[in-house]
Amino acid sequence: MKRLHGKHILLGITGGIAAYKSAELTRRLRDAGADVRVVMTRAATEFVTALTFQALSGNPVHTALLDESAEAGMGHIELARWADAILIAPASANFIAKLTQGRADDLLSTLCLATESPLAFAPSMNRAMWGDLATQANCKALQKRGYFQFGPESGEQACGENGEGRMMEVPDLINKLASCFESGELQALNVIITAGPTFEPIDPVRFIGNRSSGRMGFAMAQAAREAGAAVTLISGPTHLGTPDAVTRIDVETAEQMHEAVFDHLKHCDIFIAAAAVADYKPATTYEQKLKKDHDSLTLQLERNKDILYDVAHSKMRPFVVGFAAETEQLEENALKKLQKKNLDMIAANRVGKNIAEKQDIGFNSEYNALQVFWPEGQASLELARKDSLARQLIHLIASRYQQKKQHEKNTA
Repeated sequence: MKRLHGKHILLGITGGIAAYKSAELTRRLRDAGADVRVVMTRAATEFVTALTFQALSGNPVHTALLDESAEAGMGHIELARWADAILIAPASANFIAKLTQGRADDLLSTLCLATESPLAFAPSMNRAMWGDLATQANCKALQKRGYFQFGPESGEQACGENGEGRMMEVPDLINKLASCFESGELQALNVIITAGPTFEPIDPVRFIGNRSSGRMGFAMAQAAREAGAAVTLISGPTHLGTPDAVTRIDVETAEQMHEAVFDHLKHCDIFIAAAAVADYKPATTYEQKLKKDHDSLTLQLERNKDILYDVAHSKMRPFVVGFAAETEQLEENALKKLQKKNLDMIAANRVGKNIAEKQDIGFNSEYNALQVFWPEGQASLELARKDSLARQLIHLIASRYQQKKQHEKNTA
């Protein structure tokens, strides 16, 4: 189940006899490559101990709303940001009602309100409880709000009765959860994404580079693939693993990245420039290592080709999305870049420490926050893990792409 590899799954367990199945679910999620953290309601701990899930998940189990070990005591916010998806299995009739009402009187219900990630629930209860009109109305209300409902199934129940209300079996839950990450918004489209830094050589052992880790670009590649696109990832030097089913091309310099982009641009529908390309390179590259013979050294630099500008002004121009990492005047600088380079969209972020959140963002961080601009508007994507942020941005890009295509069709 490669679709779950590397995903952060928060498994919520509520009070019900089917909680014993959640132990197997935890193990199977880890077998699929997911990182699993478990949150239990107080009623759930009456059926299975927290220690069981700690051993199976390899992580501490969370039960308390206010966590003294968490920053500012707000563990529910940290967990909500951490999760790529939340799966509540089993979901009792009581907890489903609580979700419908928007209550937040324990950790799990509070997490469900605080998250912006996909949320799924697997009902498990007696057949009469499942058939009750209130339960049916609650489930329909949650589905209308975007929750994924998995099951229930029909069969013999713990109470001795037979009927609908059994929690869906573990293999089926795994498959259903994996499908939550597949939107199909970019189905049949070709997407090129650049990522990482470029290294511009000074001599055989030294180079000019930057602090980019490549995480955002790789997250974008994964999100675009999950949205159905055929993805070509052109990456500068990084230590990151290639996302599943993504074609990767490794380069080192800006010139090599420029060449690779234009080699594959002919059939490209969307170009996303997430790489932090060096603006300048040494005018002279020395064949031998420079010796420390002088107190100072002067390097003459020359401009690299502007990949983003050249793509946006090419005859085979795709839908073009740029990135802007800024330390100041974020909106002003991003809008200038949007106009100057003839972009369809630009995603701007501050780099450094976010004082309000006490969280490093941007380069070399798992977290980021984006302000996205296009000629007719803008959107804010709040602080989140880059994997989650990438899925939000891909959704926005897909929407803007379709709107542009529809406009072109209407005005043709």
